[in-house]
Amino acid sequence: MVLVSDKMTNSEKPRPQRRSGGRSRSASRLAVVQALYQMELSGQDSETAISEFIEHRMGQEIEGQQYPDADHKYFAGIVRGVIARQDEIDQALARATGKSWAYDRIDTIMRAILRASSFEFLGNDNVPIRVIVDEYMKVAGAFYEDKSDEMTFLGGILYRVAREFRPDDAATLGPST
Repeated sequence: MVLVSDKMTNSEKPRPQRRSGGRSRSASRLAVVQALYQMELSGQDSETAISEFIEHRMGQEIEGQQYPDADHKYFAGIVRGVIARQDEIDQALARATGKSWAYDRIDTIMRAILRASSFEFLGNDNVPIRVIVDEYMKVAGAFYEDKSDEMTFLGGILYRVAREFRPDDAATLGPST
C-alpha cells in the first residue's frame, strides 16, 4: 500500500512537543534510514518493512543490543512519504549532486539518509530545516566517521535540497554554498 498524499496525514504529523508518548523522533529517523536501506537491498515493500520494524526492532533487544523505542507514526509517515514522493526526491537529489557526482553512484545508506531528510523538508514543514539537517547529520554519524568526506558531502547536499524545497526558510541555514 502506498500513501497517495504528498504530505503526512494528520495522524502521522508530529505533535509540537519533542517526544510523542515518550518515543524518540531521533530514533524514528534512524529506523527510517535503516528501513529504506533494507527495502532497497531486499526489494521489500514499505508496509512489510514498517510492520517488521515496529513489531520486531523498535524498543527490542537484538543480538545483545537494545534498540531505542521510536515514534511509530512518525516513522511510518516518513517511510510512506519517501516512497510516495521518491521520483520527485530523487530528481532533486540528482540536481543537488550536480555533474561532479552521479546520483546513482551514491551508496545505499547515503541515499536512504538523503531521501528521508528530503521528504522531511517537503512533507514536514512544522519542523525547522536546521533541526532536520542536524538530526540527519547525527543519523549519518552512526554510519560514517565524523569529519569524513561522506559527512562533508552529506552536509552540502542537505543544504542544497533544503534551499530548493524550503526557500523561505533557507535564511536559517546561513550563506549559500
